[in-house]
Amino acid sequence: MKMPILWNKRQIPDTKKLVPDWYVILGEIDASNYDVTYSVENFFVIKTQAVKSYNRRFIVVGNVWLSNRCRLLELLHLKEKYTDKEIIAHLWETKGEECLNLLEGMFSLCIWDNRERQLYLVRDGVGCRTLYYTSSGKICVIAPRLATLLPFHSQQLDLVALRDYLCCAFVPGEQTLWENLYELSAGMVLQMESSTGRINYVNQKLFWEAREDIQNTEESLTWHGLQLRQLLNEVVREYLPVDESVGVYLSGGLDSSCITALAAQIHNHPVHTYSIHFGENCPNELEFSSLVAQHCKTHHHILEITPDDMWEKLPLVMSCLDDPIGDPLTVPNYLLGKIARVNSRVILNGEGGDPCFGGPKNQPMLLNRLYDTVNNTEENLVTNYVNSFKKCSSYLPQLLQPEVLTTVKDKPFVFADYLYREESYLNRLMTINIKFKGADHILTKVNNMTVVNDLQGLSPLFDKRVVEMAMEIPPQYKLAGAQEKAVLKQAVLDILPRAIIERPKSGMMVPVQYWFKNVWQRRAKSLLLNKNAEIAPYLNQDLIRQWLNYRGDAWRRYGVKLWLLVSLEIWLQVQKR
Repeated sequence: MKMPILWNKRQIPDTKKLVPDWYVILGEIDASNYDVTYSVENFFVIKTQAVKSYNRRFIVVGNVWLSNRCRLLELLHLKEKYTDKEIIAHLWETKGEECLNLLEGMFSLCIWDNRERQLYLVRDGVGCRTLYYTSSGKICVIAPRLATLLPFHSQQLDLVALRDYLCCAFVPGEQTLWENLYELSAGMVLQMESSTGRINYVNQKLFWEAREDIQNTEESLTWHGLQLRQLLNEVVREYLPVDESVGVYLSGGLDSSCITALAAQIHNHPVHTYSIHFGENCPNELEFSSLVAQHCKTHHHILEITPDDMWEKLPLVMSCLDDPIGDPLTVPNYLLGKIARVNSRVILNGEGGDPCFGGPKNQPMLLNRLYDTVNNTEENLVTNYVNSFKKCSSYLPQLLQPEVLTTVKDKPFVFADYLYREESYLNRLMTINIKFKGADHILTKVNNMTVVNDLQGLSPLFDKRVVEMAMEIPPQYKLAGAQEKAVLKQAVLDILPRAIIERPKSGMMVPVQYWFKNVWQRRAKSLLLNKNAEIAPYLNQDLIRQWLNYRGDAWRRYGVKLWLLVSLEIWLQVQKR
């Protein structure tokens, strides 16, 4: 490793905002009012190019990156010049929906069938790409970015989605924070048509979903670790760019360290790693990230992020998200993306290690299951799961305005069906984390914060094949007592320093608790307690005032809650601009 490069805010270059603004309309419209690039019947493509299949029956629009494109080209006997969208168009022509099981990568698609006059919406199995839609009854408008659809729906908040955001710091499932505006679920195919002036939903089904399929229970941890290592080698190799450098976000934890080590071992071009810290007075993990960078001989870059950076960049970051995400790491993700683009076009990360391999965030629910004989009932399972996020769920009766609470208090959470499945308890928790936190929080954040910086962000541990293998591995090799991610540690035991393998997970802790109390308090009061605040009609500002004054904060959790509320308020403001 060369001496790490230390970045500061003034050195971070400006990059052009590159956000997809295309959309598709199904239904009867006056095409002269739109920037139409392709149309047929009641199907209109706006601001992007459509791709046709061989016989011109199928029209494909979307955002696509296929990691297995070489194998698919061989299957179709096509030449390298064909784009990923053209590959899908030809596959759909020969195999229909069944072709989706052949695709590895990231995609959100609109596929028009000229013969049947029907439109298919498709989102990849893990949810790396997003697709949103809204219908007025006469037309349906579809786009990869939620903000593109704002002119087509009423700006009324979905109160159940608001409740879920306050509980989870993201909006899980098909709902969004806006009424009548929906997100296509990961692994979903939605089939619709325009008939007699109405939009009809013909069919909706999952083509892929993470499901428990435990195999080879008689084999050892070493054996399962070897199978996982072979797959990780294959996936990372596919994700690496050809004949150019690659970047990796490196926290110093197990997940990002293993991706760094695999990339450095496989790639024949420079590997740049990027770490952050929050000033010399705040705890950091630079000791461990620097150890991995030195061990893997990467070009290491370190960025210091100040409280002013966090506060000043938050409006821009919220404008780049679809639904709000109350995770303090959104701003660091954006800032790291800006410096990463200087050296690389592709950036890898370690996201997915916890959801797929039994990270420590599952432990509170597992311990509750084992030891809480009073509250451990089926009726309390969803409540316990929502409370495990440690956000605002236990404060909802005081935080929500009475009329809002009345509307949402008896509404079910989307997690319920998955918590009651006939699967091992750990795999139920992992399935929920993959389907909801993965698709609706982690991966959409990765995608939006890299796209805006003209980067391609890739998450090898969230690859569909890795998820499938994780659901085949016996639960005792993922999380057993205090030992988490045992099989992942076994898989990379030979390429990481023992200090990384043996250290407990600490997580990248943004010091929002300290900064709200010592730096942001006045600004936050001005923002959240204003009588004209966007959140005022929905939330109790007297309780928020108590949090801002840190009254009764025995568990030192008010900072996380306040960041969640500040993110929501700013998101609402930038959306309505």
